[in-house]
Amino acid sequence: MQTDSAITIHRSDYRPYPFRIETVQLAFDLDPAGTRVRNTLRLQRVPGTPANTLLVLDGEDIELLGLSLDGQPVEAARYRLDARTLSVAGLPESCTLTIDSLCRPDANTKLMGLYVSGESLFTQCEAEGFRRITWFPDRPDVMSRYQVTLRADKNAYPVMLSNGNLISSTELPDSRHETVWEDPFPKPSYLFALVAGRFACRQKTTHTASGREVLLQVYSDPGSEAQTEWALDSLERALRWDEQRFGLELDLDRFMVVATRDFNMGAMENKGLNIFNAAYVLAHPDSATDANYEAIESVIGHEYFHNWTGNRVTCRDWFQLSLKEGLTVFRDQEFTADMMAEALQRREEDAAAGSSAALAQLRAAQASARAVKRIDDVIALRAAQFPEDAGPMAHPIRPESYQEIGNFYTATVYEKGAEVIRMQHRLLGEAGFRQGMDDYFARFDGQAVTCDDFVDTMEAVYTRQHPGQDFSIFRRWYAQAGTPRVKVTLAHDSATQRCTITLQQRCDKVGVETQRGADYVKHPFHIPFALGLLAPDGTPLPLSLNGEQSDTVLLELREEQAQWHFDSIAQRPVPSLLRDFSAPVIVEYDWTDEELALLSEHDPDAFARWEAGQELAAREILRHARDMDLDEPVTLSASLVRAWATLLHTPALDPAYRARALALPLEKTLLERMRPMHPGRLAAARLAVRAELGRQLGSLWLQTYHENMTPGAYSPDPLSTGRRSLKNLALSYLCAPRKQDGLSLAQQQFQKAGNMTDSLAALACLVNDADTIVAQNALGDFYTRWHHDPLVVDKWFAVQAASCNSTVALVRKLTQHPAFTLLTPNRVRALVFQFCMNNALNFHTEEGAGYAFWAEQMLLLDPVNPEIAARLARVFDRWSLHAPELREKMLAALELIAAEPSLSRNTSEIIQKSLNLGALEAK
Repeated sequence: MQTDSAITIHRSDYRPYPFRIETVQLAFDLDPAGTRVRNTLRLQRVPGTPANTLLVLDGEDIELLGLSLDGQPVEAARYRLDARTLSVAGLPESCTLTIDSLCRPDANTKLMGLYVSGESLFTQCEAEGFRRITWFPDRPDVMSRYQVTLRADKNAYPVMLSNGNLISSTELPDSRHETVWEDPFPKPSYLFALVAGRFACRQKTTHTASGREVLLQVYSDPGSEAQTEWALDSLERALRWDEQRFGLELDLDRFMVVATRDFNMGAMENKGLNIFNAAYVLAHPDSATDANYEAIESVIGHEYFHNWTGNRVTCRDWFQLSLKEGLTVFRDQEFTADMMAEALQRREEDAAAGSSAALAQLRAAQASARAVKRIDDVIALRAAQFPEDAGPMAHPIRPESYQEIGNFYTATVYEKGAEVIRMQHRLLGEAGFRQGMDDYFARFDGQAVTCDDFVDTMEAVYTRQHPGQDFSIFRRWYAQAGTPRVKVTLAHDSATQRCTITLQQRCDKVGVETQRGADYVKHPFHIPFALGLLAPDGTPLPLSLNGEQSDTVLLELREEQAQWHFDSIAQRPVPSLLRDFSAPVIVEYDWTDEELALLSEHDPDAFARWEAGQELAAREILRHARDMDLDEPVTLSASLVRAWATLLHTPALDPAYRARALALPLEKTLLERMRPMHPGRLAAARLAVRAELGRQLGSLWLQTYHENMTPGAYSPDPLSTGRRSLKNLALSYLCAPRKQDGLSLAQQQFQKAGNMTDSLAALACLVNDADTIVAQNALGDFYTRWHHDPLVVDKWFAVQAASCNSTVALVRKLTQHPAFTLLTPNRVRALVFQFCMNNALNFHTEEGAGYAFWAEQMLLLDPVNPEIAARLARVFDRWSLHAPELREKMLAALELIAAEPSLSRNTSEIIQKSLNLGALEAK
């Protein structure tokens, strides 16, 4: 089979669908080998549509069994069937069309449509999976009310769920049973879901703000009930938060979450029936880490919040994907930050009668809770989205074209989309943003709309706040790709005591823009730029802007260049720039190391303080990667050592914040500053700096380790989580020089750990820094204890794949392990993705063995699951910017994949765009 010809779909090509589908009645006779589906559509031609308009329905990998119109079989001459569509001619103005079809869930390795996981049946329909279940106009602007009947063998499938509310449950002959579900709200087909199988259920009833009783349920594999308590509690917290923060109430009688072991994504917001990757549902202190607990709460919240931002108001077409995803990521980020602060508030109330030191630490944690969450979000943005914004897949948050929509579930649409929403929130303020949200729902509830519709509601509020101003420039964030750079110039006149700040922005052509020629012009963005100034002694300086005085001002840069003046500044100040990361831009300013050290010690903005320390560390690592002989001992700058020592000497700072501040910048972020790119050399330099910091500050790391023990029962509360994070960071620094005292501490922690966070952290230290025998013994013990738990086995694979001692030979051997399978996305991500994407030291070797391994896995994975293969293909997005000895071998691997005749459309788009942009960059 040849690769399908790539068809580019353009936003400008959008046309409304010519038929309304008022109701959809689906009847399923469920069987993994062959599920029969009867699909009854109540159709009405849109007024003004020509009578001879064809009804064109999407369908893929399904078999047509029957077709009838208003109860009569449709003659063969009136319809046409091909591999992707079913077209019916001569429809009356209104009619009922019934389609009988067959799909085969047990042959569906793509995990799109109806598929088998374990012994259960699940669906995944976003973006275009519904067409693998039945023929339908599989596009988000066709919204219908659904009634779903499910029939199956009761012994095999005792639980059968679908969207909305349960209408009836009936026993049938021959040990079969039937359930009928009705969703009272119109929805697009991508939000359809069904689940059937044998499940345990944890549930609770609660009341909404208006007093309605609702049922919350979490379904999982039998025997996993003890691991769903946190998910159910998180669901109730999300319900409460959405009521309190945005006035949005659950609109159904029940809300269900179902966990599956096999899922391409994290989770899916199907109306009232959210299907989740089990990794984002199941948690127990013995088997889940602090990061797992936080991720579960965040993702549960994200999918629940989609009930309004994505379901009640959905996107008109897939180009508007960020309308729902960027907005909902912003909402889940705010939810997590608020839950952290709320949990700490409860701890403070409980600890009010305790020691003053404990109370002070709680208050420090409260003060920095939002900053900790902000730092985590920015780290993720810079590691994933900034490189994407400069590579072959660069696109605006509202793309202009695509070939395969599955490839556009990207960090740009999600994380950068959230930053664009956050900028609107920052410009309007909390009250103004809430007003905009209220107006948005009032105007568009029950509709499929565009990003412009959302911005219109926010612009109306902004214009009332700022007469004469609008969002005409701000809208460019939706239309232009790339990460803007803002160059900052500071001039100080000691005679007049005036400080002048000049901001100058630019944004290079990226992605498809590079092919548009010299006539394509990037226009300035509207950038909210938060700034403060510190005196040479670290004292914050009061600044006046628009008649208001504060130590932080928000500058709105709308032109290519603009200036602002601040008076009564006696001495040349040190600028604190882009406070709270007020816009997704790259700042260019040439601080001295001494200025960065001062900011790291004194900046009152927690984010900017963290940023200063990270810049010091980044300079150090990049200097060593560029200049040093990596076989020689490293020497560190006094400024970096002093900054790290100061943080270690400041126990009054929140442990979670210190854990972020003392961690070294990620290799992915640093690589963007290295030309040519040499990931292996960068990784070696980072390891060397870490080891030297561990050696020079060993006594402080040891003190920090012991000060942050968390005795007693495990709790995922933010203060305990922060202490474990800082303690385990200290352990990694103690082990980095490979001295026995640190490694002995890791062995003790591994043997005595009372929770997975501490156990896994100690195991990682041993695998990275201990001798081979010790590491292998620890890995063997870990697997023996946890081989029965798939999510923990994923951790076992991942810790080996990420190890600085890993090799291609070891990872290839692990692909032959009985527990490894290409059919389970979580397992592939744990081993293959982790090695290829996150182990720069051993993947990017000059002999190219890592690249050959990548190509081998791509060719195995693509026929099985093209969506996961396409994500793995992103490894070589920036291949043309690497050192020549790496670049040539990357190109050979890419060309090997491109030459595969049966390559999927998903993977083909990624590979071809990488090759095309690389060729342009090479010129």
